[in-house]
Amino acid sequence: MPVRRLRLPLRLLSIQRTLLRYGLDEIVWRTHLFRPLAWMQKLLPGRTMKRRPLGERLRLALEELGPIYVKFGQAISTRRDLLSPSLAAELAKLQDQVPPFPSEVAIATIERAFHRPVSEIFAEFEREPLAAASIAQVHAAKLVDGTEVVVKILRPDVRAQIERDIEVLYQLAWLAERYWPDARRLRPVEVVEEFHKTLLHEVDLLREAANAAQLRRNFAGSDKLYVPQVYWDYCRPNILTLERIRGIPISAVDVLVERGANIRLLAENGVEIFFTQVFRHNFFHADMHPGNIFVDLTDPAKPRYIAVDFGIVGSLSDEDQHYLAENFLAFFRRDYRRVAELHVDSGWVPPETRVDELESAVRAVCEPIFDRPLKDISFGLVLLRLFETAREFHMEVQPQLVLLQKTLLQIEGLGRQLYPELDLWRTAKPILETWMAERRSPSMHIRKLVEAWPEFADDLLLLPDLLHRKLRQAALIPQREPVRTARDRYAPRNRDGAGRATRRDRQLTGGVLVIAGVLWAGLAAEPVWVGWIGAAIGLAMLFRAVR
Repeated sequence: MPVRRLRLPLRLLSIQRTLLRYGLDEIVWRTHLFRPLAWMQKLLPGRTMKRRPLGERLRLALEELGPIYVKFGQAISTRRDLLSPSLAAELAKLQDQVPPFPSEVAIATIERAFHRPVSEIFAEFEREPLAAASIAQVHAAKLVDGTEVVVKILRPDVRAQIERDIEVLYQLAWLAERYWPDARRLRPVEVVEEFHKTLLHEVDLLREAANAAQLRRNFAGSDKLYVPQVYWDYCRPNILTLERIRGIPISAVDVLVERGANIRLLAENGVEIFFTQVFRHNFFHADMHPGNIFVDLTDPAKPRYIAVDFGIVGSLSDEDQHYLAENFLAFFRRDYRRVAELHVDSGWVPPETRVDELESAVRAVCEPIFDRPLKDISFGLVLLRLFETAREFHMEVQPQLVLLQKTLLQIEGLGRQLYPELDLWRTAKPILETWMAERRSPSMHIRKLVEAWPEFADDLLLLPDLLHRKLRQAALIPQREPVRTARDRYAPRNRDGAGRATRRDRQLTGGVLVIAGVLWAGLAAEPVWVGWIGAAIGLAMLFRAVR
């Protein structure tokens, strides 16, 4: 991505000036890139700002710096085990209490998007926003038929602000890769690329509408999670209209307890929802801070989550999904050798890594936290030790998994606030075991074969012509005995030469037998066992050909 190098020093100076204005000079002094203008603190009102609490000053600074910094504050606000209560409470305000932009601007944005007055679009439109965040703000409204909705409106110039700071992040990542020894393992440029892609998706509200619609289909009829309906006729790239929901914020634990909610069930359902999204649906809500999660207490004994804000969703490749599930299961079973082997097999650590040494290191980090509820686990210490282990074994960061890791930390933070007695491992283990058993079952393989049949059938149509051409070639090629010299006679067989044609023939013949056998059995031709025997012989030939 082309960047203008001048933006880096200018933006760093701007960041430093903001930090100093809010009396955060300790951050300036600890960050060597910002030191050159530290003398500016005497000329700025930061000295008077220091009378305010640190959390308030940090929140105000992040709000002024823009969307990327607000998102950072949102992410760490869920980790109350790593922050002081006052700091966490202030940063939690970044979830839905960012200063709003004027309602006149919101109305003008709607009218430009739909080319007509707001009064013709909505029967009612509340000028005061319900909530405001870093990317957009939300207003309540009513459609002409009386349906209650919420209208999400993108902040003016938010894309330009994101692009400005992303350019700075790219340059910092490039400098890190050039001058920082650990950069090759941490892959900062690729991490920034993933972050950039995620943010660009978030500022496209039509994409968010599509994400919401997909999640709603995935959880249709669920008694654990409700996703509001999208009203497509009232959506544009910078406008999103959803069904208005009413629930209790997940952060209002006291209210949930007072209303008689089954807190334990709610916490366990949260874990199940997360693993269902990641492994069964392969489509997960990746912005699970408390401002986006509500609880429906229509039946307090069976509380149901309500999710909003679908700008950031994630999915995994089949390979990453498989290795991740295997890692989780091995971890839950305390099979640390399997965890080590999976890290080597997946390429997350160098291939020459000694499995026994990695196994021992993983055991030392993970064993102390088992059989403990969330309240007794210091995840700050666990993370530090995991980072040390990663560095010791040259473990590479997987940029495609960063979004999932961030979501997992948010889920764990929510669980800690909601029900500190939650046994995360015991809750998650049966969910993953069930999914893996289904994935490996014969019925699942047959279903995948049926789903892939249209493409498979197209390939079968090409098979007669391919066989015909192969037979013609075999018939026309003169069957001459090659002249063999003494050197040839006593030389070892060339597996890559003379043996190659034989191997190809075995592969072709084996493939034909497998396809023909499956078709014979699938069409219930008599006797059926002939088809299965043919398929088995074909598989044996294929196995022998690839050995």
